[in-house]
Amino acid sequence: MKKDIETREDLEYLLDEFYKIATKDNEIGHHFDDLDVKTHLPVIVDFWEKTLFGKPVYFGNPLFVHQILHAKSPLTLANFQRWVEIFSATIDRLFIGETAEAAKLRAKMIAHSLNQNLNRKS
Repeated sequence: MKKDIETREDLEYLLDEFYKIATKDNEIGHHFDDLDVKTHLPVIVDFWEKTLFGKPVYFGNPLFVHQILHAKSPLTLANFQRWVEIFSATIDRLFIGETAEAAKLRAKMIAHSLNQNLNRKS
């Protein structure tokens, strides 16, 4: 029986499962080639714990991180859409509930914002 995303452990499980898929994905996997998932996982879990639960555990700048990735290999609208698709499907496979739905909505909002900031026309 699926449950809602309720704890940091739930986020760890979700994100571990997400990266198992995303890193091997034909469309976006190459963006993760240089990613050390073991080092990155606690940071991204902190991000989602702050985003979903309001805990003051993440102090980074997601835009800055994605600007570096974008400079190496452009992050396109299609890349962000694929990221949301995989992230949402992973949530749907593992969880159900209000926080799970909020996570999917926040992912869409984050992807939109990052895309707008990285791909705006000057």
